[in-house]
Amino acid sequence: MNKYELVLVVSAKIEDDARVATVEKVKEYLTQFGGTITNVDEWGKKKLAYEIQKMREGFYYFIQFDADSTVPAEIEQRVRIMENVIRYLCVKQEA
Repeated sequence: MNKYELVLVVSAKIEDDARVATVEKVKEYLTQFGGTITNVDEWGKKKLAYEIQKMREGFYYFIQFDADSTVPAEIEQRVRIMENVIRYLCVKQEA
């Protein structure tokens, strides 16, 4: 099992319950593909470095998880098509 960190930037234009549902769906995907979530940090609403889809702010989430090497590709494939996720990045943490 490797350690990974997934960063999500969720749209600030959606309602709170839709935002929470989006993050929960990503967590569901992680556990569905055999990952174990170790930590979830919600950084809240932050200003984006540059405008994305006419938005200047987004909600940042950092999800740390343990999984085998196939899980990040599966997660990225699912997150890529999620409407409320503006940006994402999944990286392997150094041991």
